[in-house]
Amino acid sequence: MYAWIFRHLPGPTWLKVIEALIIIGFIVYGLLEFGFPWIQENFDLVDNTVDTP
Repeated sequence: MYAWIFRHLPGPTWLKVIEALIIIGFIVYGLLEFGFPWIQENFDLVDNTVDTP
């Protein structure tokens, strides 16, 4: 899958590396800014199984 994406990016190899890093950055930003907060709000993932006194 990653090789397919890398082959379809335009430009020489050094430009493809920069483009791939930018795409990865956008994906990470999107997950941290929108994806993970949405998951935390909609799924009950913070329930503890140990009671605190």
